[in-house]
Amino acid sequence: MHIEVNGAPIFFDTVGAKLAPVGDTMVERPSLVVMHGGPGFDHALMRLFFDRFADTHQVIYIDHRGNGRSGGEPDTWTLAQWGDDVHALCQALGVREPAVYGLSFGGMVAMSYATRHPEHPSKLILASTAAKMDLEATYQAMERLGGPEARRIATRFWTEPGPQAVAEYMAVCMPLYNPSGALSEAMRRRAIMRTEVLFHFVAGEQRTMDLLPELAKVACPTLVTAGGLDPITPVSCSEAIVAALPAGLAELVVFDDAGHGVHRDQPERADALLRRFLTGEEQA
Repeated sequence: MHIEVNGAPIFFDTVGAKLAPVGDTMVERPSLVVMHGGPGFDHALMRLFFDRFADTHQVIYIDHRGNGRSGGEPDTWTLAQWGDDVHALCQALGVREPAVYGLSFGGMVAMSYATRHPEHPSKLILASTAAKMDLEATYQAMERLGGPEARRIATRFWTEPGPQAVAEYMAVCMPLYNPSGALSEAMRRRAIMRTEVLFHFVAGEQRTMDLLPELAKVACPTLVTAGGLDPITPVSCSEAIVAALPAGLAELVVFDDAGHGVHRDQPERADALLRRFLTGEEQA
């Protein structure tokens, strides 16, 4: 489905009912907004894991502006605009106080949204993401996992992004994201990839962004998850996010044997953690 948001057609989809029949009444269920990584991908990869949360929430998927099936002009492909789009989409749909999950690039958008509209989300989940890139740590991790060739290709991707650099990166570096290999298999089957927005963001704002000072504005409970084997957003990036958030607001959980997007490598543990955070239940 498409809806006009801030002058651009934004694609969204939902899984699960907003109103559930309970006895002789209809009970409103909370909303969980799920935001994909990339940039350039669509929301399809998220469906493999997050549809299951429709048993407790209405799950809302977004293709960010310029990504997947959504439109929007290149001069509006900015973190500020992407963050404002999340808020405006929720307003248009009548979604109040959603829980918002952002993976990787989607986590960057989630941080933009939560700092620009701190009164809006009820909970925030920042998964395998960064408020400020640590590229030297990324290069070191790529070399550790894939040797000098992986480091060379990663360095070229971040310094000279282009069609050949992206093709090499996807062939050599992206399989290193997850020890289970789940990402590369799913990508081949389902994902839409729009390289124009990837080039735009990687060559520009992603390399220079620093969202850390703004994180003091976040006002809702925040869960930060990281994979100990993640080469693209290493644990140090998640630690920096937690340190920048208001004291007592954030919880960091590191999955030592997982990579980028811990739910891909350890789905059962990730499921239990997210359900505990979303419901507010204490760990056993």
